Amino acid sequence: MTTFVDTSAFYAFLTQEDEQHGQAARWLDRMAAEGDEQLVTHNYVVIESVSLVHGRLGAALTRTFLEDVLPVCEVRYVDRDLHVRATSAFLAGLGRRPSFVDRVSFEFMRMERIRRVFTFDRNFGRAGFETVP
Repeated sequence: MTTFVDTSAFYAFLTQEDEQHGQAARWLDRMAAEGDEQLVTHNYVVIESVSLVHGRLGAALTRTFLEDVLPVCEVRYVDRDLHVRATSAFLAGLGRRPSFVDRVSFEFMRMERIRRVFTFDRNFGRAGFETVP
């Protein structure tokens, strides 16, 4: 099964002080042990995650994210058409949640027919996706 990975999951996994850290670590450990899960994200999530981790947690955990955590995911790149679709969706709901990166993620997941997302962001469930853990 393919599961999309959101910034909130990366952040929770990296931050032992985060209230969802235990859930994130257990879920990732279980998926690694089972070995049949394909984890995928896109480059906008990578940019958002690096910015968040670096700004809040510092250089050491940013390096851990980029060198140790991110490689467990396949990173796909947002093309022009996806960016334009997400921009239109974002502008249609401007001033409300979800974020621009979330809108890109929703469009990406629909395009790739991915139904499940590893996240702690409630906007994915509201958008009709199955959330884990």
